[in-house]
Amino acid sequence: MRLLQVFVPNEDRAAVRQTLLEMEVEYLFTDEDSDRDGAVAYVPVPSGAVDAVLDELYDAGLDEDTYTVVTDVHRATVPNVDEVTDRYVDGPKGDRGASHPEIRERAADLKPDTATYLAFAALSAIVAVGGLLLDSAIVIVGAMVIAPFAGSTLSASVGAVISDREMVVDSATSQATGLVLAFAGSVAMSAFLQRTGFVPASLVISRVDQVSAFATPNLLTLAIAIAAGIAGALALATDLPVSIAGVAVAAAIVPAAATAGIGVVWGELLLVLGALVLLLMNIVFINLAAYLALVSLGYRSSVIRSLREDVHLSLRSGAYAAVVVVFVCMVALTSAGTYQHLVFEQRVNQEVETVLDDDAYSDLELATVKSGYNDMNLLGRAETVTVTVSRTSETDYGGLDEDLQANVSAATDRPVTVQVRFVDYETAEAAEQSPRLDDLFARYADRLSAFGSRLTRAVGVTAGSPCGAPC
Repeated sequence: MRLLQVFVPNEDRAAVRQTLLEMEVEYLFTDEDSDRDGAVAYVPVPSGAVDAVLDELYDAGLDEDTYTVVTDVHRATVPNVDEVTDRYVDGPKGDRGASHPEIRERAADLKPDTATYLAFAALSAIVAVGGLLLDSAIVIVGAMVIAPFAGSTLSASVGAVISDREMVVDSATSQATGLVLAFAGSVAMSAFLQRTGFVPASLVISRVDQVSAFATPNLLTLAIAIAAGIAGALALATDLPVSIAGVAVAAAIVPAAATAGIGVVWGELLLVLGALVLLLMNIVFINLAAYLALVSLGYRSSVIRSLREDVHLSLRSGAYAAVVVVFVCMVALTSAGTYQHLVFEQRVNQEVETVLDDDAYSDLELATVKSGYNDMNLLGRAETVTVTVSRTSETDYGGLDEDLQANVSAATDRPVTVQVRFVDYETAEAAEQSPRLDDLFARYADRLSAFGSRLTRAVGVTAGSPCGAPC
């Protein structure tokens, strides 16, 4: 609930009173003790009806610059609050979600001013580059915390469901600008570290664990993007803290942008392509997941209806249409690129398991399978598959890489380079200082059987001679 406190001059009092009566909104007038002639109207209304009530009062002749205070109400007894909510509040009914003005304000509050937003976008990518090259998950988390992308990303979904085309265009522009600046910052940081010798130029970055984790799209990263979008939408719509959801959004964006920048400096085109597809996939599915989450909460977008009613050409309508077309193209291209790589990754995993199931490799244990991005041979380079297995013996498995390469290439119909990494373990068995558990059970069973035999004989004697001896 909100409480409107509005100064009403005497000449407008009758019109304001009539408007409030027609709106069936409860109100109370108190005389103003000042040098101005008028009264203060106290009007308790639902949170989402503030703008609607004020607009009606302004239409009735009340000056828009009049003294107005809006405060929160923790407890109020208003007879017809449900009817007023149904009539004037745009958004989900009941307690399932915030009204349109509230959710618009929350989304706007998430995004800092432009200069701060751009600065934090670049700084978060710079920190992420350091974390990736240091192979430090803690530093990468720090980059996610300072990333400012939650507001700019979620605003597009909010604008779509409340038919605020200006918010959608602003969100799309902010996302594009922030991502370009983050990418540029990651390239600059990577080049500085390489050229100054802080990171060796000969470093094989694809073998750095944190870098390889964000080098290709996969089902786990897709799940993170979808969960981040849903969490952000729920936080916006239900007045929960959005900061935690913002970290999840950043987790799907910042490391991928930083990985693409690192790949550019080190000249790894497949790494760049895979990271960019991952980045676009995350952006697309965060926006889609947030939009669908808001719709599931009861928000209903009137975008299509408003387009039908407002088909005249204008700069704003053209910008909105361009954003929609670009987003649809991104969805199509990203979905196609992600799908074909996920299929490639699935087939690789299946063939690796098939080869390792052979009796010749029964002593090996599969640790990880990492597939480079499958670009469908667009760059003319073979995809790389790295298989890590552990072994406890010194057996030579020199033909494993060839077997894996033959099976994977045949199954995927792609030129594939297979790398096999062995992790050797030496095992020292513990000295047997106490009886084994099965031996203890055997001894216990023998003793129990012997005790049962003696008990049977004793019972038998007693039954044959009640006095225990010949009578």
